Amino acid sequence: MDRDEPGYWLGSYTVNLLLTEAAFAVVFVAGMFVTWPGVPWTALGLICAGVVVFTPILIFPWTKLLYLAIDLVFRPVDPDDLTTPVERGMLPPP
Repeated sequence: MDRDEPGYWLGSYTVNLLLTEAAFAVVFVAGMFVTWPGVPWTALGLICAGVVVFTPILIFPWTKLLYLAIDLVFRPVDPDDLTTPVERGMLPPP
C-alpha cells in the first residue's frame, strides 16, 4: 500500500538504507568488542557483508510500512486522498 505520491519509493529506500547501516554498525562494533584484541577481520568482514546484503531484503516490506507511517504523521490523511480520481473526459462512477 502506498499513497501514490512522488517520493514514496525514495523515502522507503532511505529508511531501508538507514536501518541497514545501523545493523551493520551494531554488528561491526559488537564483533570488535567481543573479540578484542584478536579481532578476526576476515570473518568479521564476511559477517558484515552478509548483514549488508540480506538486511535490506528482509526488512523491505516493513520499511515501506514505516515510511508510510512517517508520512502519515507529517501529512495526515486529507478527505481528497480518499476519493477516486476521475480523469478528464471520463464520467464519474455512478
